[in-house]
Amino acid sequence: MSIRVLFLGEIVGRGGITSVKDALRPLRQARSIDLVIANGEGATGGFGLGKAHSMQLLKLGIDVITGGEKIYYKLDMVEFIDKNPSILRPANYPQQNPGRGVRYLTVGEQKVCVINILGNADFPRTHLTNAFILAQHLVDQARAEGAIPLVQFHASPTAEKLTMGHMLKGKAAAVIGTHSKVLSADATILEGGTAYITDNGRCGSQMSVGGFDPPSEIDKQITAVPRRSLECWDSLELVGVLVDIDDEGKAVAIETIRIPVEGKEEHTPCTNESP
Repeated sequence: MSIRVLFLGEIVGRGGITSVKDALRPLRQARSIDLVIANGEGATGGFGLGKAHSMQLLKLGIDVITGGEKIYYKLDMVEFIDKNPSILRPANYPQQNPGRGVRYLTVGEQKVCVINILGNADFPRTHLTNAFILAQHLVDQARAEGAIPLVQFHASPTAEKLTMGHMLKGKAAAVIGTHSKVLSADATILEGGTAYITDNGRCGSQMSVGGFDPPSEIDKQITAVPRRSLECWDSLELVGVLVDIDDEGKAVAIETIRIPVEGKEEHTPCTNESP
């Protein structure tokens, strides 16, 4: 039995949550989507995932929420992640850390394994197990248990993500990159039936700097003075990739998704001029 999986880009702030709230359920019904996986580590103000926002996102129709280097930024998530198997930290954090990095679940008649991995480069606060060695082990383990491996790779360098995709081609049904928050133009089916994209974008403001107000981000670059990033509400979209997987556990199609969302609440739009 074939399945259809939606991988949503990183949900950034309240604009990202609004995009999910307004667009996910109609999309899920219209496209007969069986499983929704989303990176949620930017949902709470763009920096981390709080307990309340995680529960809200799961109620809105997301089945599995993944996180990266910011998964422990909110203190209530450090405790809550152990209690909710639908929220995944990177699997290559120390084994004794709160939470888990792998989730087995049944989708229709198929057994699926969602694997969340953090990249090796450009994360100075983390010093984790080698992403590639662990990913290979977890994918092989999932296949041995009769499950379809779906890998979400939260990494910074493009080359690192491409390397992961090619290493797991023909083994994982999907290798989906996150972290850059910009939808890349390289969605493809690799040899052996592996759906791949370097980055599946972000849910939230598209006319922004990674979901944040441009003037404040410009000011930080010019002055080097830290300041709080501000959420942006211009051009909200639900963004991600849709992957079709056949009954042999191989990807047969991958499609990028961009759905504009009006947003029903009143918010101050982003300005286009620096302060």
